[in-house]
Amino acid sequence: MRYELPTGRTADRRTSVLLALALAAVTGLSAAPAQSPDLTRVLVTSVAGDISAAAAAVAAAGGRVLDTFSLIGGVSAELPTGTVLAPSYRISPDAPLQVAKAPAADEGAPVTVRDTIQAPTGGTGGAGVTVAVVDTGVADLPQFEGRLLKQVNVTGNGEGDEFGHGTFVAGLVAGGGLHPGVAPAANILDIRVADKNGRTSLLTVLAGLEAAADADVQVLNLSLSSGSPLPYQVDPLSQALESLWRNGITVVVPSGNDGPDSGTVTAPGSDPVLLTVGGLDENGTPAQDDDTIADWSGRGPAPQNVAKPDLVAPGSHLVSLRAPGSHVDRANPNSRIGTHYFRGSGTSFSTAVISGAAAVLLAEQNLTPGEVKARLTGTAYGLADNDKDATGAGGLNLAAALADSNTGSSASAGADIPGDPAVWAAFLDALMTGDRALAASSWSKLSIEARNWAASSWSSLSPEARNWAASSWSGRNWAGADGSADQWAARNWAARNWAARNWSARNWSASSWSARNWSARNWSDGDWEARNWSARNWSARNWSGVWN
Repeated sequence: MRYELPTGRTADRRTSVLLALALAAVTGLSAAPAQSPDLTRVLVTSVAGDISAAAAAVAAAGGRVLDTFSLIGGVSAELPTGTVLAPSYRISPDAPLQVAKAPAADEGAPVTVRDTIQAPTGGTGGAGVTVAVVDTGVADLPQFEGRLLKQVNVTGNGEGDEFGHGTFVAGLVAGGGLHPGVAPAANILDIRVADKNGRTSLLTVLAGLEAAADADVQVLNLSLSSGSPLPYQVDPLSQALESLWRNGITVVVPSGNDGPDSGTVTAPGSDPVLLTVGGLDENGTPAQDDDTIADWSGRGPAPQNVAKPDLVAPGSHLVSLRAPGSHVDRANPNSRIGTHYFRGSGTSFSTAVISGAAAVLLAEQNLTPGEVKARLTGTAYGLADNDKDATGAGGLNLAAALADSNTGSSASAGADIPGDPAVWAAFLDALMTGDRALAASSWSKLSIEARNWAASSWSSLSPEARNWAASSWSGRNWAGADGSADQWAARNWAARNWAARNWSARNWSASSWSARNWSARNWSDGDWEARNWSARNWSARNWSGVWN
């Protein structure tokens, strides 16, 4: 069931309701005077998805709008530090992402990817389909044979791929030559979101996604783990990617490289809508019956008990195109395979394999993103390790996906929630407008099943998310004579601490999106030089943080 948000956009009802529940009660009655003359670069989103209103709020607070993001109904801006906006807006700091050092390469494993996934022979796979590679850039190499479209560079500096990751990813999707990608006839739209050192940020990645939304692309590959601790319902990156999905773009993301423990799937791979990919090791043969899950591959369940990954694809010891003179290339000459190629491991590259498979499928059949997801997962082959938290539906079998005629959408891409849609819509609207009485009335009309669903959704959040959300919709904001409003607010959904104070630089800007996930501890020279570019090193602890 779908309905219209106040902005006129059609949104999945489940996602819209949860967004409203989490965001509508952000406290603060009006824009407060700046506490400091310093300006902070932030994302400002409107609960109602109204970009012009968000821009007006920024201006009223003495800030400056830098860019607009139609995918999430917000703007990037510079605001006086300490600014507080009205409840209908959310301020999120720009989260820095930093690549440190890079890993070295493993050697000698046979190249068996195309045989393992049973890709069609010949070089016509993916013809007419464009895959957006949102990454560190793509080097303009002969192996792309004129299929590398113009570079959209939202970093404001540099050109090509000065770091080396995006070229490797693009080669696995659609490279030609001695080691062709999965879809060697597909086009690549190069959207560069990182500088020569691999640095990027939340706002820069969002700008790259906006560029993809404005282009004619059918698949988007984002081989990135953000490290965001926010539930997918309110995470800006996840919501932007879901918007692309609803607009007909198949979005493919990694499960992350933090395995082998359970619960290690990282955002945005934790979003149930998107197509999330884990990594398997082919063990040097094209046979499928000896394939195993790589120990670094992120395992489910994802936060909120979301079943992830959706499926797995080869990610160990892969060979793809090198970007001559890039950071990775210069730092690791022993990683080169011949003149044009490089070797590496990680869920970044499993993701690229699936993006190529999606392109091949879309070149043959007109499918929605949900249908692509259902086709690839519904035809996957089983592995000896049948732990679904590690394998999802199983390993990619492209030949079976092409032969299948099932066009049913993936259930996880649009699961309904219980309850009368009209009552949920009224409750949502009341939350968005701050009408406590109407919200309480609507809540009281929901069925027991619907209320239990809401309670279950809350309880499945991580302890961190619940702690962030524990105090704001409590007595001061929504408690009152009506017990239903108090019951909902005090015990279930809060937002000031969740969205405004706790998604701050203190909690996941300085320590999580930068130092901890992208530090030299993870990408040290020792990892490059001493342990080679093995599955463990160009994966879980090295090309981790962001570029998996």
